Amino acid sequence: MKHGFGIIGAGAIADLHAKSVSEINNAKLIGAFDIDDKKLKAFGEKNKCLVYNNIDDLLHNDNIDIICICTPSGLHLEPALKAIEYGKHCIIEKPLEVTLERCDQIIDAARAKGVLIEGIFPSRFYAVNQEIKKAIDENRFGRFVIGDAYVKWYRSQEYYDSVKWRGTWKFDGGGALMNQSIHSVDLLQWYMGPVRSVQALTSLIGHSNIEVEDASVAILKFANGALGVIEGSTAIYPGSYKRIEILGTEGSAVIEENNLVTWKFLNETDRDNDIRKNHSGSPDSGGGVSNPMAINYLGHKYQIEDMINSLNAGHDTSVTGEEARKSVEIILSIYKSARTGKLVEI
Repeated sequence: MKHGFGIIGAGAIADLHAKSVSEINNAKLIGAFDIDDKKLKAFGEKNKCLVYNNIDDLLHNDNIDIICICTPSGLHLEPALKAIEYGKHCIIEKPLEVTLERCDQIIDAARAKGVLIEGIFPSRFYAVNQEIKKAIDENRFGRFVIGDAYVKWYRSQEYYDSVKWRGTWKFDGGGALMNQSIHSVDLLQWYMGPVRSVQALTSLIGHSNIEVEDASVAILKFANGALGVIEGSTAIYPGSYKRIEILGTEGSAVIEENNLVTWKFLNETDRDNDIRKNHSGSPDSGGGVSNPMAINYLGHKYQIEDMINSLNAGHDTSVTGEEARKSVEIILSIYKSARTGKLVEI
């Protein structure tokens, strides 16, 4: 069965969705909607799809069964609810929304209508991250001791100045954590399990005229007793690859982007040398360290394929709305801790 796609929001991130759909045999991009007529027209010409100046006209198209929501973060709810009302399955860019209440409205509406939600967290789908998750499920790390995520990136002042909604609480939902670091926050909790408490500090150091943080440090305690740290910034020049460390009593894994830096276990298996060989080396892209568009689209392609496979098989997506909500809750708890100066229980 061929699945028809519609895209709401015609910005740069929508191009990743369009390119991904174009490379999937049983998928076709049919149309797009955006409130910016000039941007919409250019998107339609580039991606050879229909353009709609009215969101209802897009959603009325019966050939479309999946909608990709690529609007600003704090504007995911309204188009998602409308798409769900029309019975469309939704792939929603990160974060799912900028408050838990808005996340829950999407989740509840989709459940009531019987449609699927896929939250965009493409890092989960890369092979090296799948290997780490497999090793965790096989209990190869023993007891978790520490799990850390570091996203020390650079964004110029022009990056924030160029788009009015960027760097605002209402539409961006936060700064270096909610926008840039959320992929690593999601991976960390996917690996380590639920976070039970956070103690955090945030600051605005390298930018002006924005409402949100460009530097943050949080100490975590996980439900399993392990500890951890999340560090996120967009003020560090020239920036470095994002890094995740999963450290246990019987093994350790460290990745930078999709590059395996450490893979060592007390009880080695025959596959370990192959895993080190296959996943070590240089990352395949800049990873968005200093250029937000230096991002490999393949993870998006894998996620869109996951939505299609889930629909065809009649089961839930790998990153449900409930899954996508988890990183938002952790980040909002970090912001609350930084604001109040107190330990926040999750």
